[in-house]
Amino acid sequence: MISRRDFLQASMAASAIVGASGFGNWGRLAAQQLLTQDDLLSFETFGNVSLIHLTDIHAQLNPMYFREPEINIGVGENKGEVPHITGADFRRLYGIEDGSPSAYALTYNDFASLAKGYGKMGGLDRIATVVKAIRADRPDALLLDGGDTWQGSYTCYHTQGQDMVNTMNLLKPDAMTFHWEFTLGQDRVREIVENLPFAALGQNIFDAMWDEPAAEFAPYKFFERGGVKIAVIGQAFPYMPIANPGWMFPDYSFGIRDENMQAMVDECRAKGAECVVVLSHNGFDVDKKMAERVQGIDVVLSGHTHDALPEPYLVGETIVIPSGSHGKFVSRIDLDIRDGRMMGFRHKLIPIFSDVIEADAEMASAIEAERAPFQSELSEVLGTVADDTTLFRRGNFNGSWDDLICDALLEERDAEIAMSPGVRWGPSLIPGQQITREDVFGVTSMTYPNAYRTEMTGEFIHTIMEDVADNIFNPDPYYQQGGDMVRMGGLGYHIDVSKPIGERISNITMLKTGEQLDPAKSYVVAGWASVNEGTEGPAIWDVVESHIRKLGTVSVAPNTSVQVSGV
Repeated sequence: MISRRDFLQASMAASAIVGASGFGNWGRLAAQQLLTQDDLLSFETFGNVSLIHLTDIHAQLNPMYFREPEINIGVGENKGEVPHITGADFRRLYGIEDGSPSAYALTYNDFASLAKGYGKMGGLDRIATVVKAIRADRPDALLLDGGDTWQGSYTCYHTQGQDMVNTMNLLKPDAMTFHWEFTLGQDRVREIVENLPFAALGQNIFDAMWDEPAAEFAPYKFFERGGVKIAVIGQAFPYMPIANPGWMFPDYSFGIRDENMQAMVDECRAKGAECVVVLSHNGFDVDKKMAERVQGIDVVLSGHTHDALPEPYLVGETIVIPSGSHGKFVSRIDLDIRDGRMMGFRHKLIPIFSDVIEADAEMASAIEAERAPFQSELSEVLGTVADDTTLFRRGNFNGSWDDLICDALLEERDAEIAMSPGVRWGPSLIPGQQITREDVFGVTSMTYPNAYRTEMTGEFIHTIMEDVADNIFNPDPYYQQGGDMVRMGGLGYHIDVSKPIGERISNITMLKTGEQLDPAKSYVVAGWASVNEGTEGPAIWDVVESHIRKLGTVSVAPNTSVQVSGV
């Protein structure tokens, strides 16, 4: 990989390129109580092309809290590389001051206390303000949505994604790609896509029967902006039938298909593309590898793994840009494209501080209209977060929301062991905050929510854990096919992430008795989000709601049941 210094020296516009300093500046300003909307949106317009990127909103229409990961382990060539650096190490790398709003937005330390000071982030009405401001400066800027947009909330579930479709249409995106959207079912996805006023892209979305590109999704779309012919190529989440139920979208197949990606890049270049942008939902490490293997890509806009970095990552002369999740950030990228080449860039990761950025009136009205039919259900209070607890989910292993869900499964489903999926989405709650039905749906809302109760042998449980661990910690990013580690309730274990599959998980212990998991014994297991068709059981949100009502005040102790080595 060419170094940042080498790239800057090689660029004809090196003096105009902004890295982490642009992000750190607003942190210092806020610490001095001088932060304004103008500060957050300030940008020295550069070059002739502007891109606006947002991704992984997960149907969060309103501002929320979202704690960044404490543990984000990199393996293989990505060990110790961004985005697998967290907390104080991340702040040192980017020159971020402790206690600043950038520390709050990008790292997990002192999250609860900083959240009380800096407030919530995101909100589609604030994002609309940012997008309109960028377009006022650069009217032909391209707005690109990286997917995971139509999933993750009460209203999204009950409208089959229509609330997000309606509000996102007001932003007037130019293109989007997909992941969780397909869990609405292929018929519903087709219905929405047919009526989208912008491009639905996915060069890797194929017809499963004929193994040819699916007609509903274009592999790429051309745009003429700033006198530059730009090709945007879509890359949907490659591992749909593994991570999500394939029976919900049987007509489609996916995969990385980097050979086809190379063919699409070459085809776009042959048709006169002067700039090639990949709108991706691969995940950051997969995007890095794809950028190494596929030649001719100028920009990869990266989604899926929810990473937020204050400056682009360079792979050769390709810039890879992740823009966080849940509406916390919007990326603006200005490019200088001349003679068919990217000669320089300027980038800013714009934090969406909801107390600083004014809500756009048009979008705020639309959001209110979408939520109004459900307001009483959304706002019903189920319990309260204890003063010693922050409810969060984000990291390779259990967050406190996950532990609460596992406890609910153990108690409400009368189980010995609980399993909860290692998904990354869901807002956080801070100490003293009321827990509403909307909050529970924010961490459980999906179209296959049944909480099963079954028996599994110890050997089978061990096998499941090994398989999931390999999906996360395989040193080859192309074999990292899942989210994070399955969350376990009722048992503890040791994991050595440096070992091969079948050797990572050991010392599996039943927490109640201290006994080792017996490979030959059958255990009662409760879980949810099974990819198997016909799974029976109550919806997980009902299970969790019942448990919270019984607790009243929810206190979750720090989880010390997972011991990690080989990092």
